[in-house]
Amino acid sequence: MKQQFLEAGRLLRTHGVRGELVLEPWADSPGFLADIRTLYFDREGQRPVEVLAAREHKGRLLVRLRGVDTVEQGDVLRGKILYLNRDAVQLEEGRFFLQDLLGCSVVDGATGQVYGVLEEVLSTPANDVYRVKNGEREFLFPAVKHMIKRTDVEAGVVEVLPIPGIFDGEGEEA
Repeated sequence: MKQQFLEAGRLLRTHGVRGELVLEPWADSPGFLADIRTLYFDREGQRPVEVLAAREHKGRLLVRLRGVDTVEQGDVLRGKILYLNRDAVQLEEGRFFLQDLLGCSVVDGATGQVYGVLEEVLSTPANDVYRVKNGEREFLFPAVKHMIKRTDVEAGVVEVLPIPGIFDGEGEEA
């Protein structure tokens, strides 16, 4: 089931002396979050905070939040995760939130063989890697375009085109 409020990133530290905060964005780019004017301190959307200003800086996002005007106020928020309301953003056609992939079945796009359930998306410098679990077995699958046939988060399925050896022939027939 899709969650309404998704993890946007983690507040790392203060920046300057006026309460500006450094946000580590959990998005394709810091710019994706720069135009969002309301973030949340909880997964249920019960604790909103207004974003007064946001700008990209060294791969991060510097944010000014309403009510945070000093270094001391900002220090209290260090390590907190901020959430976004999925209704506040519009994704391009064919794009999706990585959190929506969790729990999807990973299926061979050619044979229909079920390899397991996508448990985690690991970010690496080269590409994302899907951690797929099938019972007690776990597999790491490189999430590169030519190895992913189709992703349908509505149906809960990721169809892959694995090279020999990645799944060692494990899985169940669909």
